Amino acid sequence: MAVKIKLKRLGKIRSPHYRIVVADSRTRRDGRAIEEIGLYHPVQNPSRIEVDTDRAQYWLSVGAQPTEPVLAILKLTGDWQKFKGLPAPAPLLVAEPKAARPVFDVLGGDDASKGEAITQKKKAEKKDEAPAESESTEA
Repeated sequence: MAVKIKLKRLGKIRSPHYRIVVADSRTRRDGRAIEEIGLYHPVQNPSRIEVDTDRAQYWLSVGAQPTEPVLAILKLTGDWQKFKGLPAPAPLLVAEPKAARPVFDVLGGDDASKGEAITQKKKAEKKDEAPAESESTEA
């Protein structure tokens, strides 16, 4: 039985994310897997790649063949170089933690005019203009 390390697609139509799985080569892409050894989220910026290094090394050592996309991911994480005995690649980019959005009160939002409109309503202006026009037509 030939074992492959391949991607299992999950997610919606335009927001895919993948799991890196070890499966029989005869199973379909999203079919039954022997083991899940990682994650790949290409839509995030930078892409989120998580691989269980110990399990990937084990499956590579017992003869599991990675598909081309998984091979590229393993080269990025350094697992392929570790398996082949090559020097490690440069470290991956790590997403910076997002700063919390500032709260309105911190920005000086303690005015007494909370919730009030600054400009007058147009309906009120039209009512004021209508009697003025009727008086000028009567005279």
